Amino acid sequence: MNTAWAKRVLETALLCATQALSLAALRGLFDDQLEAEAVRALLAELQEDWRDRGVELREVVGGWRFQSREDMQPYLQRLNPERPPRYSRAVQETLAIIAHRQPVTRGDIEDIRGVSVNAQILRQLEDRGWIEAIGHREGPGRPVLFATTRQFLDDLGLRSLAQLEEPASDAVDPKQIELLVGGAAPEAPLSEIPASEVSVQEPPEATGEAPEPAFPG
Repeated sequence: MNTAWAKRVLETALLCATQALSLAALRGLFDDQLEAEAVRALLAELQEDWRDRGVELREVVGGWRFQSREDMQPYLQRLNPERPPRYSRAVQETLAIIAHRQPVTRGDIEDIRGVSVNAQILRQLEDRGWIEAIGHREGPGRPVLFATTRQFLDDLGLRSLAQLEEPASDAVDPKQIELLVGGAAPEAPLSEIPASEVSVQEPPEATGEAPEPAFPG
């Protein structure tokens, strides 16, 4: 297959897609005639082709997508001046704790924050698609375990939780996530501007016991 033509097909599909495309979906464009490594090599070439432009090709947890670069956001926001919803400090801290200490219970969050957690805060994050209940911890009352979702990673433009900086102390500093949930998303998908927020590795399968936290405390 002509390499230049294959790269053109990939570029067109990614620019027209409304969401990130997985490697399998991209291979499907060629009836799987191209090996995965060949497709990755073409994607790397596309990344280089777009290196000095206002839009970049980025691999996120959901696959590959074109999205605007961070320094373009102030200009793009003028096209849609409506500001995204702002979240309270309590919401930001709760999200940061879940992202770095997951899976955690409501009680775990309260122990770290030192104050009680309103159920509405967790519901707000669930409605946003950033956290979900993945099971119950064995023990009195079998409290619900919460973890971040793939949507959380995808919205932040990340491939895994490992790309989040590990907090310097057990008292999680939400500064990393504050810019995002505070209404200043770092990057936006090309097909949905502005839209970037956050997402994480797939949460562990829910079992009867509490899984190991993604970031040891």
